[in-house]
Amino acid sequence: MLVNGKWTQDWQPVQKSDEKGGFVRQVSGFRNWITPDGSAGPTGEAGFRAEAGRYHLYVALTCPWASRTLIARTLKGLSDIISVSVVEPELTEQGWRFGDYPGANRDTLNDATYIHEIYTLADPTYTGRATVPVLWDKERKTIVNNESADIVRMFNTGFGDLASSAFDLYPQALRAEIDALNDSIYPRLNNGVYRAGFATRQGAYEEAFLDVFNALDDLEKRLAAGGPFLFGEHFTETDIRAFVTLVRFDAAYYGLFKCNLRRLADYPALTAYLLRVLDVPGVRETVNINHIKHGYYSIRALNPNGIVPVGPNLPGLDPVADHLKA
Repeated sequence: MLVNGKWTQDWQPVQKSDEKGGFVRQVSGFRNWITPDGSAGPTGEAGFRAEAGRYHLYVALTCPWASRTLIARTLKGLSDIISVSVVEPELTEQGWRFGDYPGANRDTLNDATYIHEIYTLADPTYTGRATVPVLWDKERKTIVNNESADIVRMFNTGFGDLASSAFDLYPQALRAEIDALNDSIYPRLNNGVYRAGFATRQGAYEEAFLDVFNALDDLEKRLAAGGPFLFGEHFTETDIRAFVTLVRFDAAYYGLFKCNLRRLADYPALTAYLLRVLDVPGVRETVNINHIKHGYYSIRALNPNGIVPVGPNLPGLDPVADHLKA
């Protein structure tokens, strides 16, 4: 991580644990908002007005949090408004790196080699982990926001008429229900798989493990009783939050993170849901199973030899063929 703007040690998946050995995720450090008129958002300062070509998104296709923002960018019709850079999937001793791995690219905007250099461009004394996604302001040469939940919501409403109205990811009438389901899914499933995979004590792992499968069981029942999406016909930000974890489950979390009670493929309603979300125009293009597997299995603390599995077969995707081509 960075301490006072200096990279201090080789990258480690766990920087902080609680007293029970549970994984503790860092709180995002940049919380400004883009708004149609440049006024301040719910957090941060004013001065980030929505403009075509002004903002740039740094992402990793491995990372579910970054993939949330890519999906929102696509569904809101912002692909020509907000440019994007993709880091390589494998985590290096200095974290996320730009390069020539298929599907990744160089940072031609700021000429950085590592994501942590973007953080110190914004704040030369920054202390914390250098995570993705990062939403960058080309005009002010700083980070607008590095919290995926904020970025999804500002993509939904912050760009005004520059964005498409085909999807409202956070409709007013559903906001209380969306917030409640988000608050249930995040600790038990989205972060639950990380709590299981990065636990440093048996008890913390088992607690997280049970949370993950209780959450999956609840979602299976919800979708079996309704659908096609988590709020019926409305595709919302909660579907994005659920999808990015589900699509990685059998490829990474089941094996590497020891979430191995059941595969996602063992849940018929969730499997059908995953296929429906993949068929939402623009979503499939944000999924790169090759990046996902190579990214997660590059975590040396969990996979010292760095061997990446060829499988599994996944509904609606062909990771085996993609792996062998790569």
